Amino acid sequence: MSQTEVVNPMRRPRIGKVVVNISVGESGEQLQRAMTVLERLVGQKPCQRIAKKTIRDWGIRKKEPIACVVTLRDDRATEFVRKSLNAVGNRLSRSSFDVNGNFSFGIKEHIEIHGVRYDPSLGVFGMDVCVALEKPGYCVSRRRFRKARVGKRHRLTPEEAVEYVKETFGIEVLG
Repeated sequence: MSQTEVVNPMRRPRIGKVVVNISVGESGEQLQRAMTVLERLVGQKPCQRIAKKTIRDWGIRKKEPIACVVTLRDDRATEFVRKSLNAVGNRLSRSSFDVNGNFSFGIKEHIEIHGVRYDPSLGVFGMDVCVALEKPGYCVSRRRFRKARVGKRHRLTPEEAVEYVKETFGIEVLG
């Protein structure tokens, strides 16, 4: 069912949030540079994520900050998804979509995003972009009082998500 066929506005998919993650695997100056890059890209201050367990082979200690993440909503989210999809050539794999209609993809180098210039003092970082799609009314499952389940017919399917992404962002979904 395409978005033009949908009459009920409560059935129209939308972007709930976009989570952008840069994982460097170590704390210190490298992580600070990654946070600077992320802040310049999205215009919002990122927060640090810590390691959950120690992995000696990789030199990671428990509770050490190793990544930075930022969550975007509304217009900022849509604008960033457009820019980042251009960086991957406006193509996504069908396997990028999960059963709930969300999709994720990676960008190998942040300088591939249109309008970003290379700064030798910062370096080059790759990032993961996770997009959560939803229909209006999903807040009933997240609210504090009188939580409720989202009905089976109101959940977003992968097919609806693919159709929405094709129409809204004009991308090609492969395989």
